[in-house]
Amino acid sequence: MAIFFSYKTNAISKRISQKINIKKWIVHIIEKEYKKSVGDITFYFTDTDEILGINQKFLNHNYLTDIITFDYCTENTISADIVISVDTVKSNAKDYNVTFENELHRVIIHGILHLLGFNDTTEQQRNDMREKENWALKIFYTKWN
Repeated sequence: MAIFFSYKTNAISKRISQKINIKKWIVHIIEKEYKKSVGDITFYFTDTDEILGINQKFLNHNYLTDIITFDYCTENTISADIVISVDTVKSNAKDYNVTFENELHRVIIHGILHLLGFNDTTEQQRNDMREKENWALKIFYTKWN
């Protein structure tokens, strides 16, 4: 079991703070709240050009996104590669009038929630996902911030 953070450039790695607390939070959500095991989860932080290329190559989508989750879960073990566009997170934070860190935490837990079975294709699913994101963020900011 391990949670990894990988960066396209060192400039990006300096923008991701609280790595240890984020890892503790993810483990808490998966193990304590959902009673699953944490396998290997790698977060790869990159830029808009690279995530667009990944979106085109693997999902046949020709648009930018903030996160792509490659799910390798088994029945009770959560494992994945999660690609996050730091540029898109930064832009979204500005659009939503929140801090970069807040938006990054939301995107991180969004990916984890997908692995736990939550979807966001319908309006109701998006509302449910947002509610779960807010619940998980409250746990993070209460316990580790």
